[in-house]
Amino acid sequence: MYINNEDFEKWMAKLSKKLNGIGQDLKSLINTKEVFDEDEKLLDNQDLAFLLKVSYRTLQRYRSSKKLPFFMIAHKTYYRTSDVREFVHSHMDFQTYQDFEKKRPKPKDENKKDEKEE
Repeated sequence: MYINNEDFEKWMAKLSKKLNGIGQDLKSLINTKEVFDEDEKLLDNQDLAFLLKVSYRTLQRYRSSKKLPFFMIAHKTYYRTSDVREFVHSHMDFQTYQDFEKKRPKPKDENKKDEKEE
C-alpha cells in the first residue's frame, strides 16, 4: 500500500494533536499536588463503586441528582475523598459511613479542623 506525502503529513498532524492532548491530561493528573490539598485523594468510578458497594449506574444517578460532587478529566470521572465523605455522612446509613471511614480515614489535619469547628 502506498501513502503519499500529503496523506502522511495529515495523519502525523492528527497523531501529534492527539498525543499533545493526552500529554496535557497526564500533566493535570501528575500536578494534582499543586491543585489539591496534600492529603486529598481522588477516587474514580471503579474505586468508589467498590468502596460503597454500589453499581456504576447508581453513581451516575447520584451525580445527575447533584448529590455527589465530581469532575471529569479526559472523559473519566473522579471524586474527591472529602466530597465523598460528606456525601456518605449525609446520604448513607451509619454502617456504610463507618465502613468508608475504615477504608479511607480522615487525614489528621482534617480531624483537627472538625474539632475546632465544634
